[in-house]
Amino acid sequence: MPLWQGWTRFPRCGRVERRRTAFARPAATDTGDDVFPLQDDNPTELPPIVTMGIIAACVVVWIYVQGAGFDERLLRGSVCALGAVPAEITGFAPRPGPFACRFGGLTWGALVTSMFLHGSWMHLIGNMWFLWIFGNNIEDSMGHLRFLVFYVATGVIAALGHVITDPASALPIVGASGAISAVMGAYLVLYPRARVATLFFFLFFIRIVEMPAVLFLGFWFLLQLMSGMLQPPGTGGVAFWAHIAGFVAGVVLVFAFRDPRLVRAKRAGIRLPPGEIPYGGWF
Repeated sequence: MPLWQGWTRFPRCGRVERRRTAFARPAATDTGDDVFPLQDDNPTELPPIVTMGIIAACVVVWIYVQGAGFDERLLRGSVCALGAVPAEITGFAPRPGPFACRFGGLTWGALVTSMFLHGSWMHLIGNMWFLWIFGNNIEDSMGHLRFLVFYVATGVIAALGHVITDPASALPIVGASGAISAVMGAYLVLYPRARVATLFFFLFFIRIVEMPAVLFLGFWFLLQLMSGMLQPPGTGGVAFWAHIAGFVAGVVLVFAFRDPRLVRAKRAGIRLPPGEIPYGGWF
């Protein structure tokens, strides 16, 4: 599911769930159906090595571990084995349901592996596009290794946010959206005035508009918050509280991971000489 949509929960075994997040159809969420970022005006200085590495890892996992979505049995098996199942993690009695998964996955380890899994081509492409738009600037502001730790740590926090809000769910969650939500939260803190070229569409009205990042990201977060409060627990679909927890984690933890010198230079439009970039941009 695209990050404009976020984390998706899937049935593990049994019948195919008849809704947009079913295995037989692309998994999509409703976090950004009305707005979609095309590019920002925030140039980078460091090569986005980690951002590209994460994108490559997700693509490799999707193709070689999940069968690129062409083998439904393989796709279901990967989500069952490597997706994060709240009831399995918390030890709560799983909520009965026709789409619940049998336990036996990685349990706590799935908090990490689940963020590299996806449910469809659209899920993958949408998430990776959001990561590319916002992730390269955050990597540029932290350094490569700090960004990698930030990404994984906030992805775990995002997954835990969903687990806490629905601890008896036996539906696995997969997707990079929780970690990418944290990246978006960090972007909001560091570069609220950056301009984001946005594809806006409503019914038959389509237009490209530029808006400040604070407006785009604030609107996106508001959609997640409203959707999370309105979504009944255990219904499947999008794990909105993973988005919310990830975004908040990014807003808070960016202060611990940012490199003030790199951030000041980016905000001032100054390109630092290689010798002035701490640790060559790695940390």
